[in-house]
Amino acid sequence: MSENQISTTELTSQYIAQVTSDLERNSKEQERIATDIAALQEQLLALQHDHTVLVNMHQALGGTSPATGTTAAVPSVPSQSSARTKQPKAAKDVKAAKPKKAAATGAAKKAEAKKPEPRKPAAKAAKTTAQPSLVDLIRGHLEAQKEPRSAAEITTALTAAHPERTIKTTVVRTTLENLVARSSAHRNKQGSSVFYTATTEAPAEAEPAAEAG
Repeated sequence: MSENQISTTELTSQYIAQVTSDLERNSKEQERIATDIAALQEQLLALQHDHTVLVNMHQALGGTSPATGTTAAVPSVPSQSSARTKQPKAAKDVKAAKPKKAAATGAAKKAEAKKPEPRKPAAKAAKTTAQPSLVDLIRGHLEAQKEPRSAAEITTALTAAHPERTIKTTVVRTTLENLVARSSAHRNKQGSSVFYTATTEAPAEAEPAAEAG
């Protein structure tokens, strides 16, 4: 192989290495510019959305129609030479768009805060019919039973029938004793347990027993 051929081969190899390096730099630059454009496009879409919301709120509050914003077309990925020239402006636009978006969002939140809250439907009235007292519940339960019942059994039955009420065994036992005192119930002690039954006689008038809950 002659010296000229060797020199030509080395020169070609150098050109190939240089072109390969330039291609890599070109590709990386295109990716960076494309990323900047995507960020700008996202900022533009957010600003357009906020602008629409603000215009609607302005019109709803009775204001005159403001000038509508213009939607700029999103540019395609520029060539390497133009990208290098316009890159500083793109970076500046990204920084400038952020405070604009924050201002638009803050204005939208203030406008929403000024909106009158919708009236809540009137609360439903409690129950048109008064709930029966604990005394009536206990007397009615005893009258419906054929066998004597203890205070604990009556409490369990009434709690199951009226889960919305808080019924305690101690209160039930006190009420039963008051019914016994008024001859509205009979007490029968079997061992250490006390059972109660209803009487068929009309109860004597007396002060109603205290009711819990």
